[in-house]
Amino acid sequence: MKQFEVNFDGLVGPTHNYAGLSYGNVASLNNASASSSPKQAAKQGLKKMKALADLGMIQGVLAPQERPDVYALRRLGFSGSDSEVLNKAAKQAPAIFQACCSASSMWTANAATVSPSADTQDGKVHFTPANLTNKFHRSLEPQVTGNILKAIFKDQKHFAHHQHLPDNEHFGDEGAANHTRLCSAYGEAGVEIFVYGRHAFDNSKPAPTKFPARQTFEASQAVARLHGLNDDKVVYILQNPQVIDQGVFHNDVISVGNQNVLFYHDQAFHQTEQALSEIKRKFGDKELHFIRVDSQDVSVQDAIKSYLFNTQIITLPNGNMAIIAPSECEENPAVAAYLKKLVSLNTPIKEVKFFDVKQSMRNGGGPACLRLRVAMTEQECAAINQSTLMNDALFERLNNWVDTHYRDQLLIDDLRDPQLLLESRTALDELTQLLKLGSVYPFQLI
Repeated sequence: MKQFEVNFDGLVGPTHNYAGLSYGNVASLNNASASSSPKQAAKQGLKKMKALADLGMIQGVLAPQERPDVYALRRLGFSGSDSEVLNKAAKQAPAIFQACCSASSMWTANAATVSPSADTQDGKVHFTPANLTNKFHRSLEPQVTGNILKAIFKDQKHFAHHQHLPDNEHFGDEGAANHTRLCSAYGEAGVEIFVYGRHAFDNSKPAPTKFPARQTFEASQAVARLHGLNDDKVVYILQNPQVIDQGVFHNDVISVGNQNVLFYHDQAFHQTEQALSEIKRKFGDKELHFIRVDSQDVSVQDAIKSYLFNTQIITLPNGNMAIIAPSECEENPAVAAYLKKLVSLNTPIKEVKFFDVKQSMRNGGGPACLRLRVAMTEQECAAINQSTLMNDALFERLNNWVDTHYRDQLLIDDLRDPQLLLESRTALDELTQLLKLGSVYPFQLI
Protein backbone atom coordinates (compact mmCIF):
# COMPACT_ATOMS: atom_id res chain seq x y z
CA MET A 1 0.00 0.00 0.00
CA LYS A 2 1.25 3.47 -0.86
CA GLN A 3 2.15 5.85 1.95
CA PHE A 4 2.19 9.63 1.86
CA GLU A 5 2.96 12.67 3.91
CA VAL A 6 0.41 15.34 3.14
CA ASN A 7 1.24 18.94 4.07
CA PHE A 8 -1.76 21.10 4.94
CA ASP A 9 -0.76 24.76 4.70
CA GLY A 10 -2.66 27.50 6.47
CA LEU A 11 -4.33 29.94 4.11
CA VAL A 12 -3.56 33.49 5.20
CA GLY A 13 -6.73 35.27 6.28
CA PRO A 14 -8.25 38.48 4.88
CA THR A 15 -7.29 40.48 8.00
CA HIS A 16 -3.58 39.50 7.99
CA ASN A 17 -1.76 42.09 10.11
CA TYR A 18 1.39 42.74 12.13
CA ALA A 19 0.49 43.37 15.76
CA GLY A 20 3.76 42.19 17.35
CA LEU A 21 1.89 40.07 19.87
CA SER A 22 4.31 37.21 20.38
CA TYR A 23 6.76 37.91 23.19
CA GLY A 24 9.76 35.67 22.64
CA ASN A 25 9.36 35.73 18.84
CA VAL A 26 11.97 38.24 17.65
CA ALA A 27 10.65 38.68 14.11
CA SER A 28 7.12 39.27 15.36
CA LEU A 29 8.23 41.96 17.79
CA ASN A 30 10.51 43.69 15.27
CA ASN A 31 7.71 44.21 12.75
CA ALA A 32 4.96 45.28 15.14
CA SER A 33 2.42 47.71 13.65
CA ALA A 34 4.00 47.69 10.19
CA SER A 35 1.68 47.84 7.19
CA SER A 36 0.71 44.39 5.90
CA SER A 37 -0.62 43.11 2.60
CA PRO A 38 -3.24 40.40 3.11
CA LYS A 39 -3.52 39.83 -0.64
CA GLN A 40 0.22 39.44 -1.14
CA ALA A 41 0.55 37.20 1.93
CA ALA A 42 -2.22 34.88 0.79
CA LYS A 43 -0.81 34.68 -2.74
CA GLN A 44 2.69 33.93 -1.45
CA GLY A 45 1.28 31.05 0.56
CA LEU A 46 -0.79 29.75 -2.35
CA LYS A 47 2.22 29.91 -4.66
CA LYS A 48 4.22 27.79 -2.23
CA MET A 49 1.39 25.26 -1.93
CA LYS A 50 1.04 24.99 -5.69
CA ALA A 51 4.81 24.62 -6.16
CA LEU A 52 4.87 21.66 -3.79
CA ALA A 53 1.90 20.08 -5.54
CA ASP A 54 3.73 20.54 -8.85
CA LEU A 55 6.71 18.68 -7.35
CA GLY A 56 4.44 15.67 -6.93
CA MET A 57 3.60 16.22 -3.27
CA ILE A 58 0.05 15.93 -1.93
CA GLN A 59 -0.73 19.41 -0.66
CA GLY A 60 -3.76 20.48 1.34
CA VAL A 61 -5.30 23.78 2.40
CA LEU A 62 -6.43 24.71 5.92
CA ALA A 63 -8.90 27.58 6.22
CA PRO A 64 -8.01 30.59 8.41
CA GLN A 65 -9.75 31.74 11.57
CA GLU A 66 -12.26 34.57 11.62
CA ARG A 67 -10.67 37.80 12.83
CA PRO A 68 -11.47 40.15 14.51
CA ASP A 69 -12.90 37.69 17.04
CA VAL A 70 -15.99 39.62 18.06
CA TYR A 71 -17.22 36.70 20.15
CA ALA A 72 -14.13 36.80 22.36
CA LEU A 73 -14.56 40.57 22.78
CA ARG A 74 -18.18 40.06 23.85
CA ARG A 75 -17.06 37.47 26.41
CA LEU A 76 -14.73 40.15 27.78
CA GLY A 77 -17.59 42.59 28.35
CA PHE A 78 -17.74 44.71 25.20
CA SER A 79 -21.37 45.05 24.16
CA GLY A 80 -23.59 46.50 21.45
CA SER A 81 -23.58 45.94 17.71
CA ASP A 82 -20.52 44.44 16.05
CA SER A 83 -19.44 47.94 15.06
CA GLU A 84 -19.84 49.21 18.63
CA VAL A 85 -17.95 46.22 20.05
CA LEU A 86 -15.01 46.84 17.70
CA ASN A 87 -14.84 50.55 18.45
CA LYS A 88 -15.21 50.18 22.22
CA ALA A 89 -12.52 47.53 22.39
CA ALA A 90 -10.12 49.44 20.15
CA LYS A 91 -10.49 52.59 22.28
CA GLN A 92 -10.77 51.13 25.78
CA ALA A 93 -8.40 48.14 25.54
CA PRO A 94 -6.26 48.40 22.40
CA ALA A 95 -3.90 45.57 23.40
CA ILE A 96 -6.81 43.17 23.94
CA PHE A 97 -8.41 44.34 20.71
CA GLN A 98 -5.25 43.66 18.71
CA ALA A 99 -4.94 40.23 20.28
CA CYS A 100 -8.46 39.42 19.11
CA CYS A 101 -7.41 40.44 15.58
CA SER A 102 -4.32 38.22 15.43
CA ALA A 103 -3.29 36.67 12.12
CA SER A 104 -1.49 33.82 13.86
CA SER A 105 -3.70 30.95 12.68
CA MET A 106 -1.79 31.04 9.37
CA TRP A 107 0.91 29.03 11.16
CA THR A 108 -0.74 25.65 11.12
CA ALA A 109 2.31 23.90 12.56
CA ASN A 110 0.66 25.09 15.78
CA ALA A 111 -2.80 23.87 14.79
CA ALA A 112 -2.51 20.39 16.25
CA THR A 113 -0.38 17.35 17.01
CA VAL A 114 -0.95 14.51 14.56
CA SER A 115 -0.05 10.85 15.05
CA PRO A 116 -0.36 8.54 12.03
CA SER A 117 -2.18 5.22 12.18
CA ALA A 118 1.08 3.25 12.08
CA ASP A 119 1.94 4.62 15.55
CA THR A 120 -1.42 4.42 17.33
CA GLN A 121 -2.91 1.46 19.18
CA ASP A 122 -6.28 1.67 17.42
CA GLY A 123 -4.81 2.08 13.93
CA LYS A 124 -6.38 5.51 13.32
CA VAL A 125 -4.83 8.90 12.57
CA HIS A 126 -5.20 10.99 15.74
CA PHE A 127 -5.57 14.78 15.98
CA THR A 128 -5.35 16.97 19.09
CA PRO A 129 -5.71 20.72 18.50
CA ALA A 130 -3.11 22.74 20.39
CA ASN A 131 -4.49 24.86 23.23
CA LEU A 132 -1.76 27.52 22.79
CA THR A 133 -2.35 28.83 26.29
CA ASN A 134 0.91 30.77 26.53
CA LYS A 135 -0.40 33.55 24.26
CA PHE A 136 -3.92 34.89 24.70
CA HIS A 137 -4.27 35.69 20.99
CA ARG A 138 -3.46 32.09 20.07
CA SER A 139 -5.59 30.55 22.81
CA LEU A 140 -8.62 31.76 20.84
CA GLU A 141 -7.90 29.28 18.03
CA PRO A 142 -8.38 25.64 19.14
CA GLN A 143 -12.16 25.34 18.93
CA VAL A 144 -12.39 26.51 15.32
CA THR A 145 -9.21 24.60 14.48
CA GLY A 146 -10.93 21.46 15.71
CA ASN A 147 -14.02 22.26 13.62
CA ILE A 148 -11.90 22.66 10.49
CA LEU A 149 -9.91 19.46 11.10
CA LYS A 150 -13.12 17.49 11.63
CA ALA A 151 -14.51 18.92 8.37
CA ILE A 152 -11.43 17.72 6.47
CA PHE A 153 -10.83 14.40 8.24
CA LYS A 154 -14.44 13.31 8.66
CA ASP A 155 -14.30 9.54 8.26
CA GLN A 156 -14.48 8.05 11.76
CA LYS A 157 -13.21 4.73 10.42
CA HIS A 158 -9.81 6.31 9.76
CA PHE A 159 -9.58 9.45 11.91
CA ALA A 160 -9.90 10.21 15.64
CA HIS A 161 -10.29 13.74 17.02
CA HIS A 162 -9.60 14.84 20.60
CA GLN A 163 -10.54 18.00 22.45
CA HIS A 164 -7.63 20.33 23.12
CA LEU A 165 -5.93 19.97 26.51
CA PRO A 166 -7.21 21.98 29.52
CA ASP A 167 -6.79 25.73 29.08
CA ASN A 168 -4.06 26.14 31.66
CA GLU A 169 -0.35 26.77 31.27
CA HIS A 170 0.44 23.58 33.20
CA PHE A 171 -0.70 21.84 30.03
CA GLY A 172 0.58 24.40 27.54
CA ASP A 173 0.57 22.67 24.16
CA GLU A 174 2.00 24.19 20.98
CA GLY A 175 1.15 21.37 18.59
CA ALA A 176 3.41 20.11 15.83
CA ALA A 177 5.83 23.02 16.27
CA ASN A 178 7.25 21.09 19.24
CA HIS A 179 6.72 17.60 17.80
CA THR A 180 8.37 15.64 15.03
CA ARG A 181 8.40 12.05 13.88
CA LEU A 182 11.17 9.85 12.51
CA CYS A 183 10.46 6.74 10.47
CA SER A 184 11.88 4.63 7.66
CA ALA A 185 8.71 5.07 5.61
CA TYR A 186 5.64 7.20 6.32
CA GLY A 187 3.36 4.18 6.66
CA GLU A 188 5.64 2.27 9.04
CA ALA A 189 5.73 2.67 12.80
CA GLY A 190 8.03 5.53 13.78
CA VAL A 191 9.47 7.33 16.78
CA GLU A 192 7.47 10.38 17.87
CA ILE A 193 9.59 13.10 19.44
CA PHE A 194 8.04 15.65 21.80
CA VAL A 195 10.30 18.61 22.60
CA TYR A 196 9.24 20.60 25.66
CA GLY A 197 10.52 23.72 27.38
CA ARG A 198 9.74 23.10 31.05
CA HIS A 199 8.19 20.84 33.66
CA ALA A 200 4.99 22.47 34.92
CA PHE A 201 4.87 20.52 38.19
CA ASP A 202 8.58 20.51 39.03
CA ASN A 203 10.29 23.89 39.31
CA SER A 204 13.63 22.26 40.13
CA LYS A 205 14.12 21.27 36.48
CA PRO A 206 16.01 23.53 34.00
CA ALA A 207 13.90 26.26 32.38
CA PRO A 208 14.47 29.54 30.52
CA THR A 209 14.65 32.76 32.53
CA LYS A 210 14.00 35.47 29.92
CA PHE A 211 11.39 34.18 27.48
CA PRO A 212 8.57 31.75 28.28
CA ALA A 213 8.76 28.02 27.66
CA ARG A 214 5.49 27.42 25.87
CA GLN A 215 5.39 23.62 25.76
CA THR A 216 5.28 21.61 28.97
CA PHE A 217 6.43 18.07 29.58
CA GLU A 218 3.03 17.25 31.06
CA ALA A 219 1.22 18.42 27.92
CA SER A 220 3.44 16.28 25.71
CA GLN A 221 2.74 13.23 27.87
CA ALA A 222 -1.00 13.90 27.77
CA VAL A 223 -1.08 14.07 23.96
CA ALA A 224 0.92 10.84 23.72
CA ARG A 225 -1.62 9.15 26.02
CA LEU A 226 -4.60 10.48 24.07
CA HIS A 227 -3.12 9.22 20.82
CA GLY A 228 -2.46 5.76 22.22
CA LEU A 229 1.27 5.83 21.51
CA ASN A 230 3.54 3.08 22.72
CA ASP A 231 6.11 4.20 25.29
CA ASP A 232 8.90 2.38 23.47
CA LYS A 233 8.32 4.60 20.43
CA VAL A 234 8.09 8.00 22.18
CA VAL A 235 10.98 10.28 23.15
CA TYR A 236 10.64 13.41 25.31
CA ILE A 237 13.46 15.94 24.91
CA LEU A 238 14.03 19.09 26.94
CA GLN A 239 14.74 22.06 24.68
CA ASN A 240 17.88 23.97 25.59
CA PRO A 241 16.65 26.75 27.94
CA GLN A 242 19.41 29.06 26.69
CA VAL A 243 18.20 28.97 23.07
CA ILE A 244 14.64 29.74 24.19
CA ASP A 245 16.07 32.82 25.89
CA GLN A 246 17.74 33.75 22.58
CA GLY A 247 14.38 33.80 20.79
CA VAL A 248 13.87 30.15 19.80
CA PHE A 249 10.24 30.09 20.87
CA HIS A 250 9.42 26.70 19.30
CA ASN A 251 11.53 23.64 18.61
CA ASP A 252 10.85 23.97 14.87
CA VAL A 253 12.97 27.14 14.90
CA ILE A 254 16.04 25.08 15.89
CA SER A 255 15.44 21.54 14.53
CA VAL A 256 13.31 19.67 11.99
CA GLY A 257 12.89 16.02 11.08
CA ASN A 258 11.68 14.03 8.09
CA GLN A 259 11.60 10.24 7.75
CA ASN A 260 15.06 9.05 8.83
CA VAL A 261 16.66 12.53 9.05
CA LEU A 262 16.91 14.80 12.09
CA PHE A 263 18.36 18.20 11.13
CA TYR A 264 19.29 20.17 14.24
CA HIS A 265 21.50 22.92 15.64
CA ASP A 266 24.14 21.92 18.16
CA GLN A 267 22.46 24.14 20.78
CA ALA A 268 18.94 22.83 20.17
CA PHE A 269 18.59 20.40 23.04
CA HIS A 270 19.48 19.98 26.68
CA GLN A 271 21.69 16.89 27.09
CA THR A 272 21.87 16.31 23.35
CA GLU A 273 23.87 13.09 23.33
CA GLN A 274 21.52 11.42 25.80
CA ALA A 275 18.49 12.43 23.70
CA LEU A 276 20.01 11.24 20.41
CA SER A 277 21.04 7.95 22.00
CA GLU A 278 17.44 7.30 23.09
CA ILE A 279 16.13 8.15 19.62
CA LYS A 280 18.61 5.79 18.02
CA ARG A 281 17.77 2.97 20.41
CA LYS A 282 14.02 3.31 19.87
CA PHE A 283 14.39 3.75 16.10
CA GLY A 284 16.03 0.34 15.83
CA ASP A 285 18.61 -1.01 13.41
CA LYS A 286 17.43 0.86 10.31
CA GLU A 287 19.42 3.69 8.75
CA LEU A 288 19.15 7.00 10.63
CA HIS A 289 20.79 10.34 9.84
CA PHE A 290 21.56 12.98 12.47
CA ILE A 291 22.60 16.17 10.66
CA ARG A 292 24.11 18.59 13.17
CA VAL A 293 24.71 22.24 12.32
CA ASP A 294 27.57 23.60 14.41
CA SER A 295 27.51 27.10 15.90
CA GLN A 296 30.78 27.91 14.15
CA ASP A 297 28.99 27.42 10.81
CA VAL A 298 25.63 28.98 11.65
CA SER A 299 25.04 30.94 14.85
CA VAL A 300 21.75 30.70 16.73
CA GLN A 301 20.99 34.29 15.73
CA ASP A 302 21.58 33.55 12.03
CA ALA A 303 19.37 30.49 12.36
CA ILE A 304 16.60 32.64 13.86
CA LYS A 305 16.95 35.47 11.34
CA SER A 306 16.92 33.13 8.34
CA TYR A 307 14.67 30.42 9.82
CA LEU A 308 17.10 27.78 8.59
CA PHE A 309 15.38 25.11 10.70
CA ASN A 310 11.89 26.43 10.09
CA THR A 311 12.27 25.02 6.62
CA GLN A 312 10.41 21.99 5.37
CA ILE A 313 12.28 18.82 4.58
CA ILE A 314 10.23 16.84 2.07
CA THR A 315 10.74 13.52 0.35
CA LEU A 316 10.31 13.94 -3.39
CA PRO A 317 8.68 11.25 -5.57
CA ASN A 318 12.17 10.17 -6.71
CA GLY A 319 13.10 9.35 -3.09
CA ASN A 320 15.52 12.25 -2.59
CA MET A 321 14.90 14.82 0.10
CA ALA A 322 14.72 18.55 -0.51
CA ILE A 323 14.69 21.53 1.83
CA ILE A 324 11.96 24.12 1.23
CA ALA A 325 13.55 27.31 2.53
CA PRO A 326 12.56 30.97 2.76
CA SER A 327 14.49 33.37 0.52
CA GLU A 328 16.04 34.79 3.70
CA CYS A 329 18.21 31.64 3.86
CA GLU A 330 19.60 32.47 0.42
CA GLU A 331 20.28 36.06 1.48
CA ASN A 332 22.15 35.18 4.70
CA PRO A 333 25.82 34.50 3.79
CA ALA A 334 26.50 31.98 6.56
CA VAL A 335 23.28 30.06 6.00
CA ALA A 336 23.61 30.11 2.20
CA ALA A 337 27.16 28.76 2.48
CA TYR A 338 26.05 26.01 4.85
CA LEU A 339 23.16 24.91 2.61
CA LYS A 340 25.47 24.82 -0.41
CA LYS A 341 27.79 22.53 1.53
CA LEU A 342 24.95 20.40 2.89
CA VAL A 343 23.67 19.20 -0.49
CA SER A 344 27.17 17.94 -1.35
CA LEU A 345 27.40 15.78 1.78
CA ASN A 346 26.47 12.11 2.00
CA THR A 347 22.94 12.62 3.36
CA PRO A 348 19.46 12.08 1.90
CA ILE A 349 19.09 15.90 1.43
CA LYS A 350 20.06 16.56 -2.18
CA GLU A 351 18.64 19.99 -3.01
CA VAL A 352 17.32 23.27 -1.61
CA LYS A 353 14.39 25.21 -3.06
CA PHE A 354 13.89 28.84 -2.01
CA PHE A 355 10.50 30.55 -1.69
CA ASP A 356 9.45 34.12 -0.97
CA VAL A 357 7.19 34.05 2.11
CA LYS A 358 8.21 37.45 3.47
CA GLN A 359 4.73 38.38 4.65
CA SER A 360 4.83 35.37 6.96
CA MET A 361 8.51 35.79 7.90
CA ARG A 362 7.90 39.38 9.03
CA ASN A 363 5.24 38.16 11.42
CA GLY A 364 7.57 35.52 12.84
CA GLY A 365 6.96 32.30 10.88
CA GLY A 366 8.76 30.49 8.07
CA PRO A 367 7.74 27.74 5.60
CA ALA A 368 7.50 25.03 8.26
CA CYS A 369 5.24 27.21 10.43
CA LEU A 370 2.79 27.35 7.55
CA ARG A 371 2.12 23.61 7.34
CA LEU A 372 0.67 20.75 9.34
CA ARG A 373 2.08 17.35 8.41
CA VAL A 374 -0.21 14.32 8.16
CA ALA A 375 1.32 10.94 7.29
CA MET A 376 -1.32 8.69 5.72
CA THR A 377 -1.91 5.52 3.80
CA GLU A 378 -3.51 5.55 0.38
CA GLN A 379 -6.88 4.57 1.86
CA GLU A 380 -6.73 7.31 4.48
CA CYS A 381 -5.78 9.89 1.90
CA ALA A 382 -8.77 8.87 -0.21
CA ALA A 383 -11.03 9.31 2.84
CA ILE A 384 -10.25 12.99 3.45
CA ASN A 385 -12.21 15.93 2.05
CA GLN A 386 -10.81 16.01 -1.49
CA SER A 387 -11.95 19.60 -2.03
CA THR A 388 -9.15 20.78 0.28
CA LEU A 389 -6.34 19.26 -1.84
CA MET A 390 -4.34 21.58 -4.08
CA ASN A 391 -4.51 21.19 -7.86
CA ASP A 392 -4.62 23.53 -10.86
CA ALA A 393 -8.34 24.18 -10.53
CA LEU A 394 -8.27 24.90 -6.79
CA PHE A 395 -5.22 27.13 -7.19
CA GLU A 396 -7.06 29.23 -9.75
CA ARG A 397 -10.26 29.39 -7.70
CA LEU A 398 -8.44 30.40 -4.51
CA ASN A 399 -6.42 33.09 -6.28
CA ASN A 400 -9.63 34.50 -7.76
CA TRP A 401 -11.22 34.33 -4.31
CA VAL A 402 -8.29 36.30 -2.83
CA ASP A 403 -8.47 38.88 -5.62
CA THR A 404 -12.17 39.34 -4.94
CA HIS A 405 -12.10 39.64 -1.17
CA TYR A 406 -8.65 40.71 0.09
CA ARG A 407 -7.26 44.19 0.58
CA ASP A 408 -3.88 45.15 -0.87
CA GLN A 409 -2.83 46.94 2.31
CA LEU A 410 -3.92 46.83 5.92
CA LEU A 411 -2.94 49.00 8.88
CA ILE A 412 -3.62 48.17 12.52
CA ASP A 413 -6.18 50.97 12.72
CA ASP A 414 -8.15 49.39 9.85
CA LEU A 415 -9.06 46.46 12.08
CA ARG A 416 -11.76 48.45 13.88
CA ASP A 417 -13.55 49.08 10.57
CA PRO A 418 -16.88 47.16 10.67
CA GLN A 419 -16.76 46.96 6.88
CA LEU A 420 -13.58 44.85 7.16
CA LEU A 421 -15.42 42.42 9.46
CA LEU A 422 -18.23 42.15 6.91
CA GLU A 423 -15.73 41.64 4.09
CA SER A 424 -13.96 38.93 6.08
CA ARG A 425 -17.15 37.03 6.93
CA THR A 426 -18.33 37.19 3.34
CA ALA A 427 -14.98 35.83 2.19
CA LEU A 428 -14.88 33.03 4.78
CA ASP A 429 -18.45 31.98 4.11
CA GLU A 430 -17.60 31.62 0.42
CA LEU A 431 -14.39 29.77 1.28
CA THR A 432 -16.20 27.13 3.34
CA GLN A 433 -18.42 26.46 0.32
CA LEU A 434 -15.44 26.32 -2.01
CA LEU A 435 -13.62 23.83 0.24
CA LYS A 436 -16.87 22.02 1.18
CA LEU A 437 -16.25 22.43 4.90
CA GLY A 438 -19.80 23.12 5.99
CA SER A 439 -20.32 25.52 8.90
CA VAL A 440 -17.13 25.83 10.97
CA TYR A 441 -17.12 29.49 12.08
CA PRO A 442 -19.16 30.94 14.97
CA PHE A 443 -20.94 33.41 12.68
CA GLN A 444 -22.14 30.45 10.61
CA LEU A 445 -23.36 28.48 13.61
CA ILE A 446 -25.54 31.15 15.23
